[in-house]
Amino acid sequence: MARLLKTVFLLGALALLAFAAAGWWWINQPLRLPAATVDFSVEPGTLPRAVAQGVRDAGVDVDPDLLYAWFRISGQGRRIKAGSYELETGITPRRLLSKLARGEESLRAITLVEGWTFRQVRAALAKEESLKHDTAGLDDAAVMALLGRAGQHPEGRFFPDTYAYSRGSTESHLLERAMRAMDRRLEAAWAQRTPQAAVKSPEEALILASIVEKETGRGDDRPLVSAVFNNRLRIGMPLQTDPTVIYGMGAAFKGNLRRIDLQTDTPWNTYTRPGLPPTPIAMPGKASLLAAVQPAPGKALYFVSRGDGSSHFSESLNEHNRAVDKYQRGR
Repeated sequence: MARLLKTVFLLGALALLAFAAAGWWWINQPLRLPAATVDFSVEPGTLPRAVAQGVRDAGVDVDPDLLYAWFRISGQGRRIKAGSYELETGITPRRLLSKLARGEESLRAITLVEGWTFRQVRAALAKEESLKHDTAGLDDAAVMALLGRAGQHPEGRFFPDTYAYSRGSTESHLLERAMRAMDRRLEAAWAQRTPQAAVKSPEEALILASIVEKETGRGDDRPLVSAVFNNRLRIGMPLQTDPTVIYGMGAAFKGNLRRIDLQTDTPWNTYTRPGLPPTPIAMPGKASLLAAVQPAPGKALYFVSRGDGSSHFSESLNEHNRAVDKYQRGR
């Protein structure tokens, strides 16, 4: 009897070892995917059994009961985090659970470019297939209301940067992040303003920064361009900057700014109206924000492009006209 019990025990132990070995082998074997990568989402509150079934429903060739058993045996099933994941070729049940428990979401990224208008931002978001387009069909005013800024013009309110996001994120959430980023950047820039700045509020600084962004062809010219506009604001001289006219024309601008366009009044025409336009005209970056409130010292009131991305700056109209003849008319 003792020998029989010993034999039964040994056989049981061997069976248990074989089971453990088979389990160890299984959790380290690559899962069969229907494609090189599979997108898989876990909604908040999803239980481990439903997660296992969701993996199967996503097209992964795996027994959901077996996968759920692994979740339970590992002790990490309850640590699975909601999110959007990308399952790649070669992933094993062991690596899958680690990814889900660590919340290693698959991230996409979109770059909002300095100098873009809000129209361009919305067009770029609309092309992102991984975003939920919850602002589609909404006009700009409705979008701003959705973001909690009802009545505020959207232009220039979003900071140009590269934003990572998980699959299934919404356009409004990404816009909110960019909006908060601009709030922070503008506040930081305003706190660093110098006595040379003629702008009287963060709002004016944002508007001027957007003009500097559109007027500057070379980075180190930004404080000098800003100085021209700050000097003009200080003495009440019209800004007379072409990008504001172009912005005010909207779709009517066909790529060639004519004299009649400079004479046609709009709220953004700084040839026909004094001071700053009513809103920003684009998204300024960090350098333009700082330039707007930290203009270079000097009395320059004019500048003209040299044709190589840089500009020539002048204090008098006569000097400016000579620079125009030299760089624009080839005289």
